[in-house]
Amino acid sequence: MNILLTGGMGYIGSHTATLLLNMGHQLHIYDNLCNSNIDTLDRIKKITSKEVGFTQGDIRDTKKLTEVLINEKIDAVIHLAGLKAVGESTQKPIEYYANNVQGSISLIQAMQAANIRTLVFSSSATVYGDPIYLPYDEEHPTSPTNPYGRNKLQIEEMLLDLANSDNTWSIARLRYFNPVGAHESGLIGEDPNGIPNNLMPVIGQVVDGRLPMLNIFGDDYDTPDGTGKRDYIHVMDLAEGHLAALTWLKGNLGCHTFNLGSGNSVSVLELLHCFENISGNKIPYQVVARRPGDLPEYYAKADKAAKILGWQTKRNLTDICNSSWLWFQNSKNKKST
Repeated sequence: MNILLTGGMGYIGSHTATLLLNMGHQLHIYDNLCNSNIDTLDRIKKITSKEVGFTQGDIRDTKKLTEVLINEKIDAVIHLAGLKAVGESTQKPIEYYANNVQGSISLIQAMQAANIRTLVFSSSATVYGDPIYLPYDEEHPTSPTNPYGRNKLQIEEMLLDLANSDNTWSIARLRYFNPVGAHESGLIGEDPNGIPNNLMPVIGQVVDGRLPMLNIFGDDYDTPDGTGKRDYIHVMDLAEGHLAALTWLKGNLGCHTFNLGSGNSVSVLELLHCFENISGNKIPYQVVARRPGDLPEYYAKADKAAKILGWQTKRNLTDICNSSWLWFQNSKNKKST
């Protein structure tokens, strides 16, 4: 299959790219590089020994997107392009709506113009909001508590309306939980531009000295060690979820929703101690005030993906920390040369 990967130079996108290429698919990446680096393209090629096309462009540029879809003879799209920091979305809501919602409309219009009707969309567990019950399943009511989550839900609803209006579409909406880890080669991993918003890249910046310590936002939650518990999913498991969804869509029309998570929750301190044991590094940290909107615990029920897509996570917390440590070592060595 010939696939367009929007946001394919980013953390999730680059790992998904390596998997798709290694499984024999052709790939073209479309990315504006606002939160990624061009040298990731060479790393993807090094891992896969495959050529991959790349266009630098804004997701809101419908004309350019249409040209790429037609010229590259694309069969299906995996849509990962989007701003993704929850905190930043509360400070810059219009920028988030413009990039994420307007950008998704632009992509759909380009796909319509190019007569492409297969789409895997990167959504988020943030669409659920505060849990009425746990684990979250796909039937849990949606009530996001921040602009980022509302962006994702609006795009989900738009895609459902699209599929209801045109029965030639095959769409999968994948609700991610907390992606972590890195490729087993250590050549690609999570390395956001600026100060990171996610736990593992913050740990990486503490390891290499860019940050003095890790801030833990609250240790008085109703959890065994007082720190928040999250459903961490290895990024390569997540990549495999995209491939499973894309493969299944080939024979299934309509709009479908799947949770992609491990089904387990791990606390901040549990992850931190696992990483310390594997790396031999003591990570200094301080407890600071809770962040508004943070939940004590959340995790997925991913039975639907297992039953329908034949997908479930294969990698555990040790795999997550091992791959992250290898990535941090390689990144530090690269920066010091």
